[in-house]
Amino acid sequence: MKAVLCKEYGPPESLVIEDLPTPEPGEGQVRIEVHAASVNFPDVLIIENKYQFKPPLPFSPGGEVAGRVAKVGPGVKGLKEGDRVIGSCGWGGFVEEIVVDAARCTPILDEMDYDTASAFLMTYGTSHYALRHRAAIKPGETLLVLGAAGGVGLAAVELGKAMGARVIAAASTQEKLDVCSEHGADETLLYQSGEMNRDEQKAFSNQIKELTGGQGADVVYDPVGGSYSEPALRATAWEGRFLVIGFAAGPIPKIPLNLALLKNCQIVGVFWGAYTARDPEGHQKNLAELMSMFQEGKLKPHISATYPLERASDALTDMGARKVTGKIVLTVAR
Repeated sequence: MKAVLCKEYGPPESLVIEDLPTPEPGEGQVRIEVHAASVNFPDVLIIENKYQFKPPLPFSPGGEVAGRVAKVGPGVKGLKEGDRVIGSCGWGGFVEEIVVDAARCTPILDEMDYDTASAFLMTYGTSHYALRHRAAIKPGETLLVLGAAGGVGLAAVELGKAMGARVIAAASTQEKLDVCSEHGADETLLYQSGEMNRDEQKAFSNQIKELTGGQGADVVYDPVGGSYSEPALRATAWEGRFLVIGFAAGPIPKIPLNLALLKNCQIVGVFWGAYTARDPEGHQKNLAELMSMFQEGKLKPHISATYPLERASDALTDMGARKVTGKIVLTVAR
C-alpha cells in the first residue's frame, strides 16, 4: 500500500511516498480502507516536530480518515467488514489502509460522503466541546471567533449560531469573511495577517468593543494565538470566557493575568483529544448531538479543495501558508 511518510522532521516538501506492507489488525482493532483523509493544522506542526505529540520516525501524518472496514481483528464487536466509518488516529492517516482501534471509529451517516465524513469529526468535535462544555455558551451571548475561516473556526461559527449566540467572525481577508457570512456569522471583522504592534493591537481591541456596544465578547474562541490573543482578551466582557484552542500564528502568547482579574473572566484551555480519552461516554453523547445537527442541516462542512494522496505535501504547504478556507481533503483513488 502507498503511504505518505515523514522520515525526518522538516517542511511538507520533505515528505516521501513509499510502499509499505498492508497492516494487520490486532485485538480490538480494524483495518480501514481509506477513501479520504482530512488535512488539519496539527499535521503541519507534527512533521516539523512542533506538536505536543511526537510519534517516532518514520510516521505518516493525518489525524482522521474516512473509509470502509476491510478487516476486523479479534474481539471487535459492533463493526463488520464493509461498514463505513470515520477513524480517529492522531497520526498515520495519509495512507491507503490503516489499522485503528475499533473504539476510535465512528459510523458514517448515510447522508455523508467520504470527503465530508473525513472533514467532520476533529473540527466540529473540538468546537462543540469548547462552546458547549468549556464555555457553557448561552443563547443571546456574543461569540467572537478568531481565525474564523479555518477548519475549527468555521465549525465554531456554525455551532455558535446553532446554540443561539450572536457570532462575530474575524479573519484576515474579505474572501474568508464572505465564507463566514455564508455559514451564519452575524458580523465580520477584518484584521491584518502577521504580527501586530501595540497600536494595531489596540485598534483591533477597539473594533471588537465597537461591534459589541462597548461590552466586549462574552466568549472568545482563539485558535490563533500570537499577537491576537491579548487584544481579544482585553475586549472580553465581564465574566467572559476566553477559549484557548491553539496557536496557528506560531508564538504562544504571554498574557498579563491582571486582565483576568479586572474582567472577572476565565481563561479556559480546550484539549478535545484528551477529553475524548478521559470521558468516552461524554464524547459519544457529543457525537450523537453533532450527527443530529448535521442531519438537521445546521452543520455544513466547507471543503475548499481536494488533493490526491500523492499531493499531500502541496495540501500541507497550503495549510501552513494560511491559504485554506474551511477544510481540505486528500482522496484515495479506488
